[in-house]
Amino acid sequence: MASNLTYLDPTLQPLADKVQLYLQKEKEFQRADVAATALTHHAEPAAQVDDASVSHHPSQDEIRVRLQNLRQELDSLRQEVISLLPVRDEWVKINLGYGPSRVGAFTSASPDNQTTHTSALELRVVV
Repeated sequence: MASNLTYLDPTLQPLADKVQLYLQKEKEFQRADVAATALTHHAEPAAQVDDASVSHHPSQDEIRVRLQNLRQELDSLRQEVISLLPVRDEWVKINLGYGPSRVGAFTSASPDNQTTHTSALELRVVV
């Protein structure tokens, strides 16, 4: 029974906090990506756009920059989570607030990855 409660270990709390931050940033990126896609599909011709509506809607360049910034933040958080993991290619149970969740860094199966350093690891989270 004790092995089922390992996710409550207080030493795993920094990892759990970082994973929660990563998941929040991932949702923020997904929302921004959907908004960018919606904007490109529903964009009005420039001649029909008045000055008032331009100030309320971000330009495609602003959205692109925002998506790039969010992607960089996600990549940085991904690296931080991977560095906090005590093992590779195994699941680690953590507490995300609703019972045991799992997080792990697994070696990528793609044939072009010749090394197994951090950039070749795939972060997986099961909530």
